[in-house]
Amino acid sequence: MSVLEGILLGCLEGITEFLPISSSGHISLIQNLLSFDKTDTTALLGVLHIATAVAAVVYFRSDIWTVIQALLRKMGRLPVNDKDFILLKALLLGSIPAISVGFFVEPYALGNSQTTGFVAVVLFFSAVFFMYAEWRYYNRPVHESVTAKNGLLIGLFQVLSLLPGFSRAGAVMSGGMLLGMSRYEAARFSFLLAIPVTTVVGIRKLLELITANGSIDWTPIIAGGIVTFIVALFSIHVFLGYVKKYTLWPFIWYNVILACLVGYVSFIS
Repeated sequence: MSVLEGILLGCLEGITEFLPISSSGHISLIQNLLSFDKTDTTALLGVLHIATAVAAVVYFRSDIWTVIQALLRKMGRLPVNDKDFILLKALLLGSIPAISVGFFVEPYALGNSQTTGFVAVVLFFSAVFFMYAEWRYYNRPVHESVTAKNGLLIGLFQVLSLLPGFSRAGAVMSGGMLLGMSRYEAARFSFLLAIPVTTVVGIRKLLELITANGSIDWTPIIAGGIVTFIVALFSIHVFLGYVKKYTLWPFIWYNVILACLVGYVSFIS
């Protein structure tokens, strides 16, 4: 893997991880177009996932510090802001489903699902799911905020993102919107919920290298990680501003068009 390829994948991960267009799907498609060494690719994906988690931590550092303080105050039997403690519980409960399934099941269940045809099908059905969320959102006013129960339910929606082509951000956002949260609140919760999940996924991929044979060229991997961190910070900021005013429809149509193009190449041409 060259440095340019590492930077390309890093830029792709930084853009797509926090947008409803599936980072895993795009990287899987790129991997099928370009020939990468399996060991280098595993190391790169691990570093890129950790880089996106670090970017989210940096961007939401004040929110994270607030929930950490809420936890410490609760443990010390001190007064706690209810809203902060509810957010903490929602994040903890929301992380359980995807981490549990992803860490123990995903390597075996999805090992053979990285084909372009499979990604095309998942992209299409994810777009349909996002359409339904937007339709329900339009017909029902916002009536909910983050709760512990909603956090767990959204965590179940997040499990869908284990399918290559199903956006994690899109699954969480759509789940939050279906539960009555605003687009902005659902997007913000999505980014916070990404921190534990992407960290665990990144660590798992790096642990796979312990038993891998062969040397690793870390130069393109580190370059990709740095690019991912920078681009992810920008993506978070831009997307949060976007969802305050606009819908998910541009991303829905993007997924539909990409699914059709990939499906055509995979099944017809």
